[in-house]
Amino acid sequence: MKAAVMHQFGDVDVLKYEDVETPTPRPGHILIKILAAGVNRLEHYIREGSVAPELPFPHILGSDAAGEVAELGQGVTGFKIGERVIPMPFYPLTKDEYDIRPISTAPSFSLLGLGTPGTYAQYMVIPARWVIKDNSGLKPEAVATLPVPLSTAVRSIKVVGEVKAGNKVLVHSGASASGSIQIQVAKVLGAEVATTVRDDAKAEYAKSLGADLIINTRKEDFVERVKAWTSGFSADVVIDNLGGDILAKSIDATRPLGIIVAFGFVAGTEVTFNIQNFFTAQKQLRGSMASDMEDFVWGLEQVRAGKIKPSFDHALPLSQAAEAHRLVAMNKVTGKLALLPWAE
Repeated sequence: MKAAVMHQFGDVDVLKYEDVETPTPRPGHILIKILAAGVNRLEHYIREGSVAPELPFPHILGSDAAGEVAELGQGVTGFKIGERVIPMPFYPLTKDEYDIRPISTAPSFSLLGLGTPGTYAQYMVIPARWVIKDNSGLKPEAVATLPVPLSTAVRSIKVVGEVKAGNKVLVHSGASASGSIQIQVAKVLGAEVATTVRDDAKAEYAKSLGADLIINTRKEDFVERVKAWTSGFSADVVIDNLGGDILAKSIDATRPLGIIVAFGFVAGTEVTFNIQNFFTAQKQLRGSMASDMEDFVWGLEQVRAGKIKPSFDHALPLSQAAEAHRLVAMNKVTGKLALLPWAE
């Protein structure tokens, strides 16, 4: 089969399009023919070597995919050859940990394309327990942009952020793959949503997703805009996809007793903030990582109902995986890219 393979860490050129052996499904596993693979920003960091410096080579990246059942391993029931499916993008690798919740706390928890070969290939093998039937009715390239952003958005907004109808929620980076879905999940739950962007084109995109207030941080201070939007009370929940110095300001944009969800570190992993202002206002800082399958299933139900739409930018042939990474690294993508393993 064809795959985008990396043999070392480095810039986008370390992704090589080449022939590798097609895997065979073990008992309890499914061989999936990948029709489209999503590209996540995290894969850019993995490729650079900043996430998993002990990663063994050669390695295939990729956590998100849409595909169809190609072969069933011994003992697998409930699936048919040719049936459209979606692999869960993360799960425990040890079978006796499958029922731990949240699954991200399981000792063997791992991400597709990190602890196992990923989705930048024509085929992949995954335990049947972590395969979901695709009833979305969407094209594979659109479905492939959903698994990580949708499942983690539901987790961060609905479960960790506890967003409810009537809440005022701030979501950073509203035109990103994660932020664009988080806006939609918050709206499904009945919240009013403010979001930050860095240019006018992305502002229009965020508006099309249903954001009630769009803040261009190149022109405006988001803390002051949120306070004005809430008549001085600040946001009930802030989803911080950025980290670094932005997280300290996100805390300032949150009302007393409000919740700040730390969800990313694009702006840096080190954060300094005034602890006195934090604890006297009794704010809550929570981390959100990955999701359970139940979160993903709930999100897919909203997709099927037309309440959440994939944030699909465009697709490239798998042979252009390096170009896809270049576009992501340069922030030239609104939403998310997909790779097509069977395209010329």
